[in-house]
Amino acid sequence: MAWRPAGVLAAFHADGRLVLTKRASGLRHHPGQIALPGGKVDPGDADETAAALREAREEIGLDPAQVEVLGTLPPHRTVTGFAMTPVLALIRGDFTPRPEPGEVEEAFTVPFAHVADPAHYRLERRLWRGDWRSYHVAPWGPYYIWGATARVLLSLARRLGA
Repeated sequence: MAWRPAGVLAAFHADGRLVLTKRASGLRHHPGQIALPGGKVDPGDADETAAALREAREEIGLDPAQVEVLGTLPPHRTVTGFAMTPVLALIRGDFTPRPEPGEVEEAFTVPFAHVADPAHYRLERRLWRGDWRSYHVAPWGPYYIWGATARVLLSLARRLGA
């Protein structure tokens, strides 16, 4: 399989709250799922970081000038064929997300303490395309954070604890 490069933005407010989105139900990839802002690398993007910043602006109105990029985590491969590079960042100043209705149903924040604690994650299983698949979940209130997003956040939590 040829993995398509993508970038997602793990953008934290100064108080540690992480911005997440609930994807619009009409999207082709991962409709209705909880996700980090981001998407595939387009021809005009220099790299995965540029894609993550562009997508965050498009999806939730986050101005790249307000973002301090801290670094990246290793790419995560998704079942839909993406090699997704998480970009860690701080949001400088006040920011209120403005969801783009065609892409994002809702934007919300999750406290750093929830994201950073590996004890908040658990493994679940489900039948998918005839096979049992295991995946991580880290529910927060009414939000079911799972799959690639939970895997990225658990990876971050483990690195913070190392």
